[in-house]
Amino acid sequence: MTETKNSKEYQICKQCIMDTSDPDIVFDANGSCNHCTNSIIRLNKEIFIDPIIKKHNLDKLINNIKQDGVNNKYDCLIGLSGGVDSSYLAYVAVKQFGLRPLAVHLDNGWNSELAVENIKNIVNSLNIDLYTHVLNWEEFKALQKAFLRASVIDIEMLTDHAIGVALYEVSKKYNIKYFLSGYNYQSESVMPAKWLYPYKMDSLNIKDIYKKEGDGGLKLKTFKLLNFYQYLTFGKNSMALIPILNYLDYNKKEALKIIETQLNWRNYGNKHDESIFTKFYQDVILPQKFKIDKRRAHYSSLICSGQMTRDEGLEEMQKELLSQQDYKNNLSYFLKKLNISEGEFQTIMDTKPRLHWDYRSFAKRKFKIGKLYRAIFK
Repeated sequence: MTETKNSKEYQICKQCIMDTSDPDIVFDANGSCNHCTNSIIRLNKEIFIDPIIKKHNLDKLINNIKQDGVNNKYDCLIGLSGGVDSSYLAYVAVKQFGLRPLAVHLDNGWNSELAVENIKNIVNSLNIDLYTHVLNWEEFKALQKAFLRASVIDIEMLTDHAIGVALYEVSKKYNIKYFLSGYNYQSESVMPAKWLYPYKMDSLNIKDIYKKEGDGGLKLKTFKLLNFYQYLTFGKNSMALIPILNYLDYNKKEALKIIETQLNWRNYGNKHDESIFTKFYQDVILPQKFKIDKRRAHYSSLICSGQMTRDEGLEEMQKELLSQQDYKNNLSYFLKKLNISEGEFQTIMDTKPRLHWDYRSFAKRKFKIGKLYRAIFK
């Protein structure tokens, strides 16, 4: 048996393909892990339910969205990254539900050419409006470099935070009450808690990492950060987040066929490859520095929902993430765009990973206040 970095004897789930690369994984007596066990329970409870009840719930939701937005130009928001889930969401919102969405896209400077083309084809095919929020590249570059030097796991938190702020501001501007999310439990039910930082709107964490690990010469003038009150109240009583694909019999392969034929969409190859940074992060930084291959979670989710067999998942895991030539090309582009030397990048990769909790955090502050409140009023 091999040993993982967390000193656990290596074990892989007998039902999905999650393994001890998640330090918190737990196996039952049959060799099934907590991830697939919990996923299947929730799928049976919320997704694989009576079709009549499911359709009734969906029809009621769509009617509410239409009625609440009857006097507005748009009755809902959708995020559009150009990936499979968001592209299919845009298709069903217009063609199946007859909604009038405003598509919101965040340009953080890392869009692939194919992503730009796919997004253009989608909005043209569906005749919908697109709102693109463009980040200040110098500021965002400085933030990403600070996160790299900090050696925290969730560098993508910066993009997720910016998307959250952009969606909130657009919803207020156009008085839109509903955000249809491309998140779906059928293909995203498995994700270990330690493989990311869940508090995406934790502006204090971003600010402290930038203060301690950034170059110090560039002030953040356009990248919007929340104060503690805004963090506590973010998203409340403003816009309802609806994971609309959970109301459908969503199948990834079928969705691919539809968007390819109906929206002139072209495949990137892998999940989230529409972003050059995300591709490098998931194909290089996570597996080499953090010993994490997110394909395990992605394929395990599909296995749990019956869209992939375990053998197919294991076979896909045998494929290399990047060829040696692709690695060299991607590394060269990554270093040049961020203005990082090979030496500094190697130092970053060799630095021991640190926790987001090692830096100041609104989430930590909230937990402390909650603990004090319970101690006083229990």
